[in-house]
Amino acid sequence: MRETPEELNKLQSLLGTSLSGSTAHLRSIVEGRTITAAQLTGVLTGMCTLALSTVTAKGEPRISGVDGHFLHGRWHFGTARNAAKARHLAARPAASVAHMRGEDLGVFTHGTVEELNPEDADTTADWQELLAYLQDFYGDDDAFDWNREVVYYRLNPHWMTVYAPDLDKLTGT
Repeated sequence: MRETPEELNKLQSLLGTSLSGSTAHLRSIVEGRTITAAQLTGVLTGMCTLALSTVTAKGEPRISGVDGHFLHGRWHFGTARNAAKARHLAARPAASVAHMRGEDLGVFTHGTVEELNPEDADTTADWQELLAYLQDFYGDDDAFDWNREVVYYRLNPHWMTVYAPDLDKLTGT
């Protein structure tokens, strides 16, 4: 868990306001079957496969998979700079992601992406910290150029909900 108390509070507030503002149908499924921000950050460790939804210039939805890392209460993911999803996100930064583990966990997030290592501009203040984390996780070999071949994003969420009916199944306790 890499979240500060402030980040956990912000995430908990987001989870609460997202659920309370959701439809009655969604609330009937999720209420009583969710977990706290602190529990969520304990479950979302390492790489989590995400279904990423973007939109084409014609307004057509596209979905693809990405490696997601939940750090500091937000999703981080990358792709090749020449991937269609990178073009979609550059033009239309609104995105949704879903992470599901069978019937035991569903994390659904809507927000706006922020490019962390733009090719022709300064990187974000925390890019070096994220890069160190990624190189530690994936290995720091010369398979590709982290700054030129791959673009990384942070999804700044405006809505997030979690379905987790049995925390013990997720934590193995």
